[in-house]
Amino acid sequence: MSRPDTGDRFDDDDYPAYTVGSAAEMIGATPAFLRALGQAKLIEPLRSEGGHRRYSRYQLRLAARARELVDQGTPIESACRIIILEDQLEEAHRINEELRATGRGQAPDELGDGPA
Repeated sequence: MSRPDTGDRFDDDDYPAYTVGSAAEMIGATPAFLRALGQAKLIEPLRSEGGHRRYSRYQLRLAARARELVDQGTPIESACRIIILEDQLEEAHRINEELRATGRGQAPDELGDGPA
């Protein structure tokens, strides 16, 4: 009997490795809090073959940030919106850095294509 290759799964931030109970415990919240984050469209857990919610490390980082904001008094819907905007900003910064690294983010005169 051969074993499946799981090496990549351990490094994959998007692999849904955590059950709702273990995910809630990891971030110090309740399963109901995680369900509320799903209802607010912050995270959408994947489902196991049996229909159980499964969360990834990436989703747990978002949920932990939501818990932090809610603990500070931010309403859950507002906390979710803040996190979505933070995530979008982080992605935009990442793309900007990639473009700068390849030279595609430079203005034409910086590339030597502008007027002499």
